[in-house]
Parts: sequence; structure tokens; C-alpha cells
Amino acid sequence: MGAYILRRLLLIIPTLLGIMLINFALVQFVPGGPVEQAIARIQGGGDVFEGFAGSGNDAGTTDTTANENYVGARGLPPEFIAELEKEFGFDKPPVERFLSMMWNYMRFDFGESYFRSIGVIDLIKEKLPVSITLGLWSTLIAYIVSIPLGIAKAVRDGTSFDTWTSGAIIAAYAIPGFLFAILLLVLFAGGSYWQIFPLRGLTSDNFDQLSPLGKVADYFWHITLPVLASTISAFATLTLLTKNSFLDEIKKHYVMTARAKGLSERKVLYGHVFRNAMLIVIAGFPAVFIGVFFGGSLIIETIFSLDGLGRLGFEAAVARDYPIVFGTLFIFGLIGLVVGILSDLMYVFVDPRIDFEKREG
Repeated sequence: MGAYILRRLLLIIPTLLGIMLINFALVQFVPGGPVEQAIARIQGGGDVFEGFAGSGNDAGTTDTTANENYVGARGLPPEFIAELEKEFGFDKPPVERFLSMMWNYMRFDFGESYFRSIGVIDLIKEKLPVSITLGLWSTLIAYIVSIPLGIAKAVRDGTSFDTWTSGAIIAAYAIPGFLFAILLLVLFAGGSYWQIFPLRGLTSDNFDQLSPLGKVADYFWHITLPVLASTISAFATLTLLTKNSFLDEIKKHYVMTARAKGLSERKVLYGHVFRNAMLIVIAGFPAVFIGVFFGGSLIIETIFSLDGLGRLGFEAAVARDYPIVFGTLFIFGLIGLVVGILSDLMYVFVDPRIDFEKREG
């Protein structure tokens, strides 16, 4: 197992390098880079992308070739634009910029945001509590509800309980998370009906003045609606996965043998079937958590006015804040690759009979 883990760890380097190289190459062809964003801000432009449409009637009116590279830079001295390029590092060739960036990233030096005057790591730490809250609690609730429900559906396969619960979870899966979030706001956050939960934020304004128990209650009071909204779509997949896994195990010969020996149905189910059936469900926990943690949180964070990693990534991409874009891409890509290894280790932990080295051989 040690040799397998070592090979997987070594594969992280070329994989991560490929991810960064592809995204860096794509960015070179995207209009409206950091220099043009800075020019738009200096000249009071509301959106740098407004200049790309309808700029043809001004073509050829610039006095210098430096200004021609940037829509909306007309009237600015070329020396100033050259200084902006140097500040953002665009006075160097793309290959040199990429190699310099990767060398810094390998030393976990992610630099500072172009427009926020704060380090990328500090910015991620600032936004992390929101994303951890949504990811952790959504995953835990999904597992706590889906595993017992999936087992109950497997035991009662084909009954009215199985049919009605299948319809309910499929309907829940079909509802977009943002639509469910809006529904929760309308019903329970003072939209049109009840003012039970707060409309925005992760804590109250007087959070620091509350007692320890009051802080815990305030925290859960604020996260109830966003966690429900981000969890709703996770129930269906996990529940059906648990059900199908149990059905596959229940039909195997060792289960019939255990029943023939006179063991109770509960002992057969939880003493023999559970461990084998839960292998794929439990081992996939790290990947599920990372998926909920990083994916699909932008709209939920926006609706509930939560300042997390989803909004950070979106705003950085729109503003062409490349240190944040590439820094978060590197960090999350590295985490995703490590989680893949952890998932394999979870398989071995749940079932020691699995040997990835023999399977590779």
C-alpha cells in the first residue's frame, strides 16, 4: 500500500501542472485582463467589457501602439500603461510568467490580490468559515438522513413506502437549489409569511456579546436555511446509492446462509450486510464533502448574503484578479487530488481485503 500511495502522490505533480497550464493558456485569449480592468476603474468605467462592443468607430484614433492594446485606454500616457503592465507582471513573456507563478506556488507563496490589497491566503482564510459551514453540515445531514432512509427503502423494496419516498426524493432532486433557497426565504425569512430565521449573514451583529450557548444557538439559527438549500439535491443520489448497494448485498449467498442459520433479520442486516453495503457510501465521504464544499455554493451564498469561497471565485474571475483565480485553482486542485487518495484509503480502512497494489499488478 505504501508504494501505491507514493505513486499517487508523485502523480499529483504532473496532474496539477497540467491543470494550471491549461487554465493559464486559456486565460491568455480572454479579453479584459487586469490592466484593462485597472484602466476602466481609473476612468470611472462601470464595466470593462462594455468597451468591446461598439468600439469600432474609434479604431485607429490612438496615438501610440501601447494604447491600441487596451480598449478604453485612449488619452492615457503610454508610460502610465507601461507602469501598469509592469505592476501586474505583464511586461514579461507568458512562459516566464507561468514558470515564475508555479515556482511561487510550489513554495506556497500565492501573492496578493490585484485589487483588494490583501494576500490570497488571508483572503481564503477570511471566506473559509462560510464554505466550511455549508459543506460540512450539508454533507453530514445528507449522510445522517440518506443512509437510514436508503436502508429502509431496501428492506421495504417494492412497497408503498418505497414508492412514495422515491417520488419525494426525486422531486427534491429536480428542484434547483437556488429555487428552493428562494422558497425558504419567502416562507421562513420574512418574505411573505413567517419571520422565523434571519435573512442574511452567518451570525448576528451582537454575536460577540452573547453567552457561549447563545453563540451556538445564534450560529445554528443563521445556517439553517442555507444548509437546507444546499443539501436538498444531495439526498436523492445518496439515498438511492445506499438502497441499491443494500439490495445487491441482500441477494448474495452469504445472506441466505446467515438467515438459514436462524439469525434475526436485524443481525443479518446490520451484522453482515451493513459493512459490505456501506463500503462505497462511506468510502466516498471525502469526495462528497469536497464536492459540496466547493461546488454549487455561489448562488446559495448570494441569496443568503454569505461571503464565502463561491462568491470570492466568481468576483475574482469577473475582475480578472489572477492571483486569486490561479491561487484558489492551485489550492483546490491540490486538495481534490489529495482527497482522491484519501478516498482510496477509506476503502482500505472500511474493507482491509482491498489491495490496490495487487489490482494494479
